Amino acid sequence: MALKNQYLIDLLETVKKRNAGEPEFIQAVTEVFMCLEPVVEKRPDLVEAGVFERIVEPERQIIFRVPWVDDNGKVQVNRGFRIQFNSAIGPYKGGLRLHPSVYSGIIKFLGFEQIFKNSLTTLPMGGGKGGSDFDPKGKSDGEVMRFCQSFMTELCKHIGPDCDVPAGDIGTGAREIGYMFGQYKRIRNEWSGVLTGKGLTYGGSLARTEATGFGLCYFTEEMLKANGKSFKDQTVVISGSGNVAIYATKKATEFGAKVVALSDSNGYIYDPDGIDLPVVQQIKEVERGRIKEYVDRTSHKNATYTEGCSGIWSIKCDIALPCATQNEIDADSAKKLAANGCYAVSEGANMPSTPEAIDVYFENKMLYGPAKAANAGGVATSGLEMSQNSERLSWTFEEVDAKLHGIMKEIFKSCDEAAKEFGMEGNYMAGANIAGFLKVAEAMKAQGCV
Repeated sequence: MALKNQYLIDLLETVKKRNAGEPEFIQAVTEVFMCLEPVVEKRPDLVEAGVFERIVEPERQIIFRVPWVDDNGKVQVNRGFRIQFNSAIGPYKGGLRLHPSVYSGIIKFLGFEQIFKNSLTTLPMGGGKGGSDFDPKGKSDGEVMRFCQSFMTELCKHIGPDCDVPAGDIGTGAREIGYMFGQYKRIRNEWSGVLTGKGLTYGGSLARTEATGFGLCYFTEEMLKANGKSFKDQTVVISGSGNVAIYATKKATEFGAKVVALSDSNGYIYDPDGIDLPVVQQIKEVERGRIKEYVDRTSHKNATYTEGCSGIWSIKCDIALPCATQNEIDADSAKKLAANGCYAVSEGANMPSTPEAIDVYFENKMLYGPAKAANAGGVATSGLEMSQNSERLSWTFEEVDAKLHGIMKEIFKSCDEAAKEFGMEGNYMAGANIAGFLKVAEAMKAQGCV
């Protein structure tokens, strides 16, 4: 697919020049622009208001030094980021990623995607993202605490419950959120819902841990249902083995599917008898171990482990749920999925499919649930956590899960209706981008040139 609208072609060239060396961000903008071509034709008022030019430029980019002392007494220095992308419909909202791959382009792409994802949730949240090139793997609790305290010492100047509310992401779990929240509270001398993903003893929400994985399955089930299918009796391959993958496995299994594969950054497991989820949870959630340990720990005798991750997409399945990282499915992997009979791909990770892979999905008439819609359950439940903090309430797991289920149904409905309205029925990627964009665009236009 290629852009045809000259206005968007010219604007994309400007984006490329301004953001040279940031391929992930350029990829994200290109995908959105391709979906918005019919909007440009139908809504010249948004062009006149400069909405397109403004929405691709972050409102604010913050980069800062993060010095901390390791267990050997040596000073270490990392780089911290927070990109506050768009606040047209609410305070900035988006996670903090701690991973060696983090740089401005990754954070910018994630923040841009977050604008539309948050818009789709129906909740009043703008788009932002942050993080650091710090790697928590292999670090002691003391080292992680000292890093998080240093990171928050600077970040606290730029965030707040009515300004910017960060959350977890890759590398930032309950431990890291706890250390960051404690430092924020210490410096600002206030208790507020400034971070989401908090522990249940200090303002966290039930079902937040499960939310992205559960939400992914709720969205996917709606997509399947609209096309005369369901999870029942289907074989599912899921990449990753973090929160998203684990709880997608749990919910898909509850829906009657058999999940046969999971992975981590080293390799993947294949269990034709169905993943033994309690074993995975013990290894990954309790022990923070590696997925290869599964083969020796499960009672399932046919389970195997393979070094390297890309081979997971060679496994025969009906439904694929990529839940690991960006660009993990390329064209070759997508072709293998199609050749093996996979008819649906729904994304739990952020932008896990390359543009070439997405082309393969459409060429083979596969159902495709894009990340900004399919994995919005996590940030939706973060929004519900913000509401509980503001009201000084704590809802039950069942209440939060019911609200999440309702939100994911509405997200699919919005994607479906927007795709139909603009003549692209069944193209949920276009529907997600259009529906998410229009809500933010209307707000930007109403607020003037800011």
